Amino acid sequence: MTAPVSFTSFTIDTAHGPRPVTVAYRRAGAGEPLLLLHGIGHHLQAWDPVFEILAAERDVIAVDLPGFGASPALPEGATYDLPTVVAALRGLCEDLGVGTPHVAGNSLGGLLALELGRDKLARSVTALSPGGFWSEAERRYAFGVLLGLRRGARLLPLPAIERLSRTAAGRWVLTSTIYARPWRRPPEAVVAETLALRDASGFEQTLAAGRDVVFRDDVRGLPVTVAWGTKDRLLLRRQGVRAKYAMPDARLVRLPGCGHVPMNDDPAAVARVILDTSR
Repeated sequence: MTAPVSFTSFTIDTAHGPRPVTVAYRRAGAGEPLLLLHGIGHHLQAWDPVFEILAAERDVIAVDLPGFGASPALPEGATYDLPTVVAALRGLCEDLGVGTPHVAGNSLGGLLALELGRDKLARSVTALSPGGFWSEAERRYAFGVLLGLRRGARLLPLPAIERLSRTAAGRWVLTSTIYARPWRRPPEAVVAETLALRDASGFEQTLAAGRDVVFRDDVRGLPVTVAWGTKDRLLLRRQGVRAKYAMPDARLVRLPGCGHVPMNDDPAAVARVILDTSR
C-alpha cells in the first residue's frame, strides 16, 4: 500500500525575517532515515519505482521540494538558491525529527544531496546524475532542453496529455528525454509528472538560480556515491568523471541502459546503489 502524502510547516530565515515554509512528503518504513530528493520540474512520485524497496530497510521520506509537486512556493523574500533550499531541507529534517539522514537525490536533488553532505547534514549521499558538474556549453544545452519541456507541457491541453500517455509511443514523446525506457512508466504517472512540470511554481526561479552553479568541492567524512545512467540524454555521462575528480573518495557507478531519471529504468539497480551507500 502506497504511503499517503502529508504536509508539514516550519520557519526559515529570509531577507524579511522568519517565514513559514510548507513541504509535502511521503514517509514509510523503519530503520535509519533516508531522504529522497527529486529533480527540477519533477515531484516526489519520481521515487515510486524504488520507494517500497527502500522502505523495507529504511525510514524513507520522499519530498516535494518547495515550489514543486504539492509543495507551495517559497515565501516572499526567499530565493531558490542552494543555501535557501538546503536551509529548508534542514528545517524539514528537524521538524520530522530525523536528525542527519542518509540522502539520495536525482539531478537537482543530487546536487542538493551533495550540498547537504558538504554541510555535514547527511550521513551518506547518493547522487544520481547530479547537476553542477557541467561545462558552460553542457549547462546551456540542459537548461534549453528543460525550458523546451516546460513550454511543451504548458502548451498541451490535459486531454492531449492523457491521450498521449495511453500509448508507448505517446509516453516516448512526453518522457524520452528523461527516461531510457519511457514505456515502463504507467500512463497515470506520465500524466501526473507532465502536470507537475507544467504547474511547478518554482521552476523558472530555480533554473535562474542554477545558471552560475558549479560543484567542484570534495565531500569528505561520509560515504558518497555518484551514479550516472549510460543513456542520460540531459546531463551527459562524462560529467560523472568530473564528479570523480572533484571527489576522489566517492564511488562512481555506471547504470547501464538508464536515462536521466534512472529510478524508472532500473529500480532494482538504483535501490541497490542507494542501500549499499547507506550501509
